[in-house]
Amino acid sequence: MFKELGAMMSLLKNQGKIQEEVQKFQASVGNITAEASSGAGYVTVKVNGRMEVLSVRISEDALKLNDREVLEDLIAAATNQALTKVRAQLAEESGKMAANIGLPPGMLGGGFPGFGS
Repeated sequence: MFKELGAMMSLLKNQGKIQEEVQKFQASVGNITAEASSGAGYVTVKVNGRMEVLSVRISEDALKLNDREVLEDLIAAATNQALTKVRAQLAEESGKMAANIGLPPGMLGGGFPGFGS
């Protein structure tokens, strides 16, 4: 506990570095991407670290199914898988940022709110 308190006190002395690291992290979030597929490749979704859907690809075979409900389920499943992957990447990157500013491992709780797993 005292070790973590000491780390927190040293952070107060390094506000400039903290701001710089946070800005670098925030700038990189949009560049972090993840992709996932569902239905044996019928649907593929790509998302970024801002939790934005960048693309949705639906195969010709999926369209031939002519089943709206199945297609909706496949899109939801691929999107959720891609978001899970990008959250894991964000947690890893936020952990690196925390280490760069001198925080002990796990101090950010696995990432920023909304980004952790």
